[in-house]
Amino acid sequence: MDTESTYSGYSHYSGRSRGSHRHGERSRDRHKTRSKDSRSEKSVTINTPPAEPLLGDSSVQVQDDNWGETTTAVTGTSEHSLSQEDIVRITKDLEDSVGLDCRRYVTRAVAVILGLLVFFTPLAFLVLPHILWPEKLQSCGTACEGLFISVAFKLLILLLAVWALFFRPARASLPRVFVFRILLAVLVFLFVVSYWLFYSVRILDAQDENYQGIVQYAVSLVDALLFIHYLAIVLLELRQLQPCFSVCVMRSTDGETRHYNLGQLSIQRAALAIIEHYYCDFPIHNPALLSASKSRAAKHLAGLKVYNVDGEFPAGPAEGPGNNAAAGIAQSQSRAMIAAAARRRDTSHNELYYEEAEHERRVRKRKARLVVAVEEAFTHIKRMQEEEPKKAPGDVMDPREAAQAIFPSMARALQKYLRTTKQQHCHSMESIQQHLAFCITNNMTPKAFLESYLMPGPTLQYGKDHWLGRRWTLISEVSVTSGLKDGSVFLLKCVDFSLVVTSKKIPYIQMTEEYIDPKSHKFVLRLQSETSV
Repeated sequence: MDTESTYSGYSHYSGRSRGSHRHGERSRDRHKTRSKDSRSEKSVTINTPPAEPLLGDSSVQVQDDNWGETTTAVTGTSEHSLSQEDIVRITKDLEDSVGLDCRRYVTRAVAVILGLLVFFTPLAFLVLPHILWPEKLQSCGTACEGLFISVAFKLLILLLAVWALFFRPARASLPRVFVFRILLAVLVFLFVVSYWLFYSVRILDAQDENYQGIVQYAVSLVDALLFIHYLAIVLLELRQLQPCFSVCVMRSTDGETRHYNLGQLSIQRAALAIIEHYYCDFPIHNPALLSASKSRAAKHLAGLKVYNVDGEFPAGPAEGPGNNAAAGIAQSQSRAMIAAAARRRDTSHNELYYEEAEHERRVRKRKARLVVAVEEAFTHIKRMQEEEPKKAPGDVMDPREAAQAIFPSMARALQKYLRTTKQQHCHSMESIQQHLAFCITNNMTPKAFLESYLMPGPTLQYGKDHWLGRRWTLISEVSVTSGLKDGSVFLLKCVDFSLVVTSKKIPYIQMTEEYIDPKSHKFVLRLQSETSV
């Protein structure tokens, strides 16, 4: 029995060794084949193994290092297939888009109807008496004509002011309504309705013959509407100009932080102002830099594997002692793992230090090569002056052709620098050539051309695919229509990261004055024996 078990164990071990050996040879053959194909072909295609589930996370994207060549992405799903998560997401996006569009159109329709009601009400007050009882009206002569001119110009001013304040292009779609705007709309509606009620009771029913009084009544309505518009300017524009809060905006992924001063705003309008500042002030979000740090952390935190070569302990009568022995072995293994993890943790900071030092050295070397390559490339072109003699048509190029002519000499150095700094996904070959043509057109130096690549810029400086159509979600424990307060915290969340916003009230500043007489600034020279004069 012992011989058979020994032989069977040896056979199993030998078969496994041969299987692993054959698997290693196949892996090396596949690796060599892929290496040769990647060097000889322009695109690399990685097919999903048949054993992988079709709806699993088996998407693989391979991007070639050379610009302008084909990039192939092959996933486990079909070209026209959709997962359940995709269907749910598309349905939610359609519902949200339809709701937002309906709300936008309804709001605009209500605003137009209210504006027409406000504009045509004074005109109706003046026209209705001439239509209903023209023979009873008393002529008012020059006084009424002067009031007509006043009403006409005031209505024109009111029309332009309302157009400038309320009919501006929408900057964003907020989750809730703007409270002050709704209050002003309700105020205007009640005000116009009250004027109509008074007009119908005291003028229409009584058929008032004093037309000058009717004209003055219409003038008073226009004057009141102008004052309401002034109130709208104060509430919507002037109230928020004075800074009252200092908000700290921190990006959750890399800790990038900015501080801004805001006035009396609601949480949703403060969030809108912060997003507008974010696109102009924050450097672009680069997930590639975060993935490098995560992989390093995962490598350092990887657990140690402990194998039990003796197998399971026998059961039966020796069950108690076997369990005690297993517990003792488990404790010794855990102590060994803790000690090994502690030694690894003690040396991990050295590894991080040398990795960062090596990365900085590579970046400096790539930057030096890039600067030299760009300066040499810019020396190959020269702007042709008008007074110079005409050259052959083949020697004259426009900025686009000149950029395409000198780009290959700097492409490799620029590509390696962007790969080293993890910026290759932010710049395409087409965008680089457009920027190069723009610099050539405006007589920019090589340093001006490189500034967009040496330092990461704000999000709006990159292509629209990095910021256009990005949807933000406002997360707050209090109502988003409430105003900012001291200690308010809310989040602005998008797909890749979130902005954590905390507000602090600007303190009350007490300043005193101290007067110093200009004649008191008098001094004497103190001479010592060691002082040389």
